[in-house]
Amino acid sequence: MGICGTAMASLAGLLKERGFQVTGSDSNPYPPMSTQIESLGIKIMTPYSEKNLEPSPDFVIVGNVISANNPEAIELNKRKIPYTSLPKALGQWIIADKSCICISGTHGKTTTTSMMSWVMESAGKKPGFLIGGIPKNFNHSFRNPEGDFFVIEG
Repeated sequence: MGICGTAMASLAGLLKERGFQVTGSDSNPYPPMSTQIESLGIKIMTPYSEKNLEPSPDFVIVGNVISANNPEAIELNKRKIPYTSLPKALGQWIIADKSCICISGTHGKTTTTSMMSWVMESAGKKPGFLIGGIPKNFNHSFRNPEGDFFVIEG
């Protein structure tokens, strides 16, 4: 829920590449994240609706943008479908055994995260990453790690 946010779209791609069946919903999909998601074969359902939970998913990741009065959130709770947040999902399925480099701050996070990912790549470290945009020197805003490091925009 909230799949077109930059972090949620990246998480969707990471999970899809790991073999999960991924679908998502959002209120107003727009490029570049909607385009990236669709290019990965991930279905985006709009608008938010309890019908988006049919057939019933095994698990749901709820984006930060989702309020308690969202029709999908209400249905999720009513049907007791298991759910989690983006940070918990990242921790559980993507970065649990990795050394993480988190880029934070007010300005320049996307650029700095892209640069750090490229430096690590150039050094042969094959890092995973989650970037708040689609950098020119990588195909997507995310990559599953092949090495020991994960670079994330925080």
